[in-house]
Amino acid sequence: MKFYSGFGFKNEKDLFKDILPKNGFFVAGFSKGSIEAFEYVKNSKKRVDKLILISPAFFQKKDEKFKRLQLLSFKKDFKKYMLNFYKNVLYPSKIDIKEYQTDGDFNQLEKLLYYKWSKDSLKEIRSRGVDIEVYLGEKDKIINPIEAYDFFKSFATVYYIKNVGHILRG
Repeated sequence: MKFYSGFGFKNEKDLFKDILPKNGFFVAGFSKGSIEAFEYVKNSKKRVDKLILISPAFFQKKDEKFKRLQLLSFKKDFKKYMLNFYKNVLYPSKIDIKEYQTDGDFNQLEKLLYYKWSKDSLKEIRSRGVDIEVYLGEKDKIINPIEAYDFFKSFATVYYIKNVGHILRG
């Protein structure tokens, strides 16, 4: 099992223990980590039975103005940016995530904002026999879960979970 962390996160795999298999040949990622998990599986020759994308960073429908504003806000006051980011990640949950927090990085933020998910690559991964699961929270304030659902539904089993946000907690 390989797990990739989200932007501003470290060792948060425990938050998702209810949906991650206990063992097997799977690769998983949370938010930005979903991009890294996808890229790993896309480029790997190793056995992977399942790719799990948890609240995947999906911003390809956002306009340039939104992306520039995110980057400018981060550059201007990254501590304030990260506080607001964590508030939105947590919504509507009230759990304590301090032990999983780490400083965000400008280059990582830029990469995830401008990342383009490839339908052809998703098809190719599926053609290799890899099952793809996507988990989305109805109340996600980081990504638009409806847009992500519409994009991934042709390639994956998508779990759209009511009353939870980006970290899949209510």
